[in-house]
Amino acid sequence: MSAGAVLLAVFLVAGCTDDKAAPPPQGGSSVVVPTAAPPAASVRLGPTGPVTAAKCVGVRIPLGAEPQKVIDANPGAKTFCFAKGLHRISQAIRPEAGSTLASSEGAVLTGSVLLSGWRAEGGRWVVRGVLPAAYKLKGKCEDDKTNPCQRGEQLFVDGVQLTRVMSLGELKPGSFYGDYRANAVYVGDDPGGKAVEMSRTRAAIVVSAQDVTVSGLTIEHFASLPQGGALEVGIGWKVIANEVRWNHAVGVMVIEGDRATVSGNTVADNGQLGIGQYHSADVKLTGNLVTRNNTDGFWIADWESGGIKSTRSSGEVSGNDIVANRGIGIWSDIAEYDRRIVGNRIRDNAADGIRYEISYQAVIGQNVVEGNGFGTGRGSGPSLWDGGGINVNTSAGVTVAGNLIKDNRNGIAIQSRTRGDGPRGQYVLKDVVIEANQVVMDEKSASTGVVENKESPVGDGAIRFSRNSYRIGDRQAERFAYRGETMTWEQWQAAGFDKDSVTS
Repeated sequence: MSAGAVLLAVFLVAGCTDDKAAPPPQGGSSVVVPTAAPPAASVRLGPTGPVTAAKCVGVRIPLGAEPQKVIDANPGAKTFCFAKGLHRISQAIRPEAGSTLASSEGAVLTGSVLLSGWRAEGGRWVVRGVLPAAYKLKGKCEDDKTNPCQRGEQLFVDGVQLTRVMSLGELKPGSFYGDYRANAVYVGDDPGGKAVEMSRTRAAIVVSAQDVTVSGLTIEHFASLPQGGALEVGIGWKVIANEVRWNHAVGVMVIEGDRATVSGNTVADNGQLGIGQYHSADVKLTGNLVTRNNTDGFWIADWESGGIKSTRSSGEVSGNDIVANRGIGIWSDIAEYDRRIVGNRIRDNAADGIRYEISYQAVIGQNVVEGNGFGTGRGSGPSLWDGGGINVNTSAGVTVAGNLIKDNRNGIAIQSRTRGDGPRGQYVLKDVVIEANQVVMDEKSASTGVVENKESPVGDGAIRFSRNSYRIGDRQAERFAYRGETMTWEQWQAAGFDKDSVTS
């Protein structure tokens, strides 16, 4: 069993153990004030990714072959096995319905090309004629003046990614400059005797049919454009035990992929986002290690950079370890519905741990959300408008229960804004329950509370805090906020919140 499966199994069978109960709430609920951390706190997800235990039996794709040509030459075959070693992919693979793309030998699919013919030129080195033709640029970058994140091509020297600069004058050791008008690539270090690779192919595998399985592959160095995936996932796909790394935009992108499963993968060091999901119902994202994504400088605070981002979708996000991404850990945004975000470990991400925004019906439970929100990007800050360990933004029917929310920039941030209408009615903050959570706010944390703009006042009963346990140290510290005012614990309770909760 993989470490991710262990994490999920422990969550499912153990539940939350509590050894101190509050008085029974009205309505006969059995919810108690928690004193023990959820099971995810004690289980760490180790490296997942390619497996070698099960032998792949099928049509062999040897080194040097173009995979799509092998697939096209074997129309009746259902399983294709990549040989051990490095496969340079010059065109995206389009698998047939019900087929399997796999390796049990350690196959690496790369979208890069080797660059040669370097010439010294004024203390720097240049190669010409290797860049693609001009293409439409999109994406919001942390640097919104020169927008370096919008270009898809990355450069690697002996496997180490170089930093893109946006002018020749900025070039220095460890960086590269792509002059697209002159079709020239410059580096600041002598490339002699080194393997210099440039990502060039846009995607490794794209959606072309249903019920495809992808397993045991390493997928790296694809020049995916913003919001595009190096590995696309469609209806009924199973993406299991792969490593997807060092691609420019999204590592794994589920696109209109109802009932897809993405499980036991390591998704790391991708330029924008680890896993994306768009317009896909009943998807399972389980037991993945999602770490260190947004290497190429997309906007940390507010443009789908970081760990996992989903839009107009439903399903389960469970048992994942989402750590040290330069953005939001898990972000559900725009008309999400029937979401279960449960039993994940979400730590040390630069922005919110979990953000649930302008969406409907969700359970956010039994997660460990720790050390998030301390990024220094533009738009980041200590106010509740900037988010928190868990952030519920103008959404309805959301239950946040049984989580450990510890030492984040803010604890729980509830936001109400004017956001218009969605497919299931107006986007509005209502029927939100914050219950049986443990919230630890250390000296670096700002507050827990509710903020609203003037056009979207929070009505009575729209948000309920109940049976939570807070550790704030000084009870006179203003660690809570409501209607533009910071509050002490006593003032927070007097405002109608957490009357049956405890603090220490």
